Amino acid sequence: MADTEKITINMNAVELGKIDLLVEEGHYSNRTDFIRTAIRSQLEKHAADVQQSVARNSYTVGALIYNHVDFEKLKARGEKLKIRMIGMLVISGDTPAELVDDVVESIHIYGIFQTSDAVKAALMKSGKLK
Repeated sequence: MADTEKITINMNAVELGKIDLLVEEGHYSNRTDFIRTAIRSQLEKHAADVQQSVARNSYTVGALIYNHVDFEKLKARGEKLKIRMIGMLVISGDTPAELVDDVVESIHIYGIFQTSDAVKAALMKSGKLK
């Protein structure tokens, strides 16, 4: 399971040229190093804002992993999942979409959601995935 996600950004030629100049001058090892550093800098700058939102909205931060057995146990107990998180949510590929749809009340995730296309489609159809 990958703990990173690939993103694509568009930049104008001047911005890209400035990054390349900084790389050539030895300030960064490559473009990716510059972009990661810039993103981390902005996240640090807004850390208090993120923390306030996490507390205000009761987000889980990190990674959650559920499998077929977890969902069977939740269903047997009559429990519903309301997931609000920042990070990564994984629902194993062997978990039937119908079972997930029965147990999940809602999922609101900022980050990575890894599961089968069938589970994603079922949650989208029922309006439970935000």
